[in-house]
Amino acid sequence: MSHPAHPGLPPAVSRARWLLMGLFGLTGIVFSSWLARIPTVRDLLDLSTSELGLMLLIGSLGALLTVTFAGMVVQRFGSRTSLLMSTAVLAVGYVLMGVGPTVGSVPLLGVGIFLNGVAVALGNVPLNVESARIERAMGRTVIPQFHAAFSIGAVVGSAIGALASRADVSVALQFSLVAGVAVAWRLGSLRGVVLAAAPGDRPWSGPVATSGTASGASPAVPAGRRRTIASALDSWREPRTLLIGVVVMAAALSEGSANDWLSLAVVDGFEKAEAVGAAMLGVFVGAMTLVRLLGTRLIDRFGRVIVLRSSGSVAIVGLLTFGFAPTLPLAGVGIVLWGFGAALAVPIGIAAASDDPMRAAGRVAVVSSFASVASIAAPPLLGILAAATGARHALVLITVAMVASVLLARRVAPERSTPVAGLPVVADVPVALVADADPDPVAAVVARHVVPSQRARRRRLVRVP
Repeated sequence: MSHPAHPGLPPAVSRARWLLMGLFGLTGIVFSSWLARIPTVRDLLDLSTSELGLMLLIGSLGALLTVTFAGMVVQRFGSRTSLLMSTAVLAVGYVLMGVGPTVGSVPLLGVGIFLNGVAVALGNVPLNVESARIERAMGRTVIPQFHAAFSIGAVVGSAIGALASRADVSVALQFSLVAGVAVAWRLGSLRGVVLAAAPGDRPWSGPVATSGTASGASPAVPAGRRRTIASALDSWREPRTLLIGVVVMAAALSEGSANDWLSLAVVDGFEKAEAVGAAMLGVFVGAMTLVRLLGTRLIDRFGRVIVLRSSGSVAIVGLLTFGFAPTLPLAGVGIVLWGFGAALAVPIGIAAASDDPMRAAGRVAVVSSFASVASIAAPPLLGILAAATGARHALVLITVAMVASVLLARRVAPERSTPVAGLPVVADVPVALVADADPDPVAAVVARHVVPSQRARRRRLVRVP
């Protein structure tokens, strides 16, 4: 979006890119249009704060349970089938979330929220896997733009919820309409959103090189279902993938805590009206979206490691400024810096987990699990701390996670291909990123092909450190 079109980009890749951008935006709309009506849902069922928290926790548990096997589903059945399955579950869950409060049924709401969490987790893995495939096909960084589309969709979804509330539209009607639009939108995108092939996405045809074998080649992976399940489960035993998961967890904690607590922290910390708190949350989302749209150039130029370290440092400064600023304007500066720093960590983590296209689904599922853990643990922990210190000072605790992200930044460096007899090897990442490649990789990468035009372009981008 912030770059001109690649002159040699095939129409299928361009079409898949924009269709996927739309699906990320749709995910944001569906996500926020539900969250915007939570006060209405609470009032219809006369839920206490703790009961409402339990309902939301059910959704997080559904997501966490699903994401543990979502990678196997994607590897076994493909992204298109996984998205189709996610769409069916989403439709049922979203409608139940509206029907439950309308008929006064807490169990129906709980089932709906659980299914919504399942649908989100099952859909996020193929969406992120496909974003990485499109990035490989384009030969430059574009994943942050998909996450920017999600942020824009979240703003639109919040507006839809606010307008529906103002017009006194029932949650049953609103959620049913949103579910219908989501189903039609997703089904209309399925045909072209999954690429038939992308650079690096070659069928597995032999051993891959690993750093853990003397010969440099690992035994052939069992065929069929056993190979799919083994490949997905192997990701849980890869140190690099787990450490990338920690980076993503820190990023999810930073972004999610802002969504949950920033508005309240402004209202309570500075004794301002609710509208001011909402506006400050809008400032955070706007800052994050801007960097996601424009930050792709930074990643291409400086590499993932430097950008992640810089992002974490900026987020730390922003959090400390917001937490201890004596005035709202200065706290607003901290919010902007916090949004800038939170923007690129998740996209960088997803890209790092997707370096090996053959293992991308399993690895994306693993790092997504870490994000789910953050979404489950952060709200109650911050709530407990906020009760003792205030929400604004409680948010400063996130700096601990951001420090860990900065210290682990080296792990998001692109994996380096190791030659395997009989297979040509070409780097499967923009060459501008190779300068920060991990000199001691802990995981293997499949040998890949890159189309000649992209290879020539990447050679022109090489910078000697």
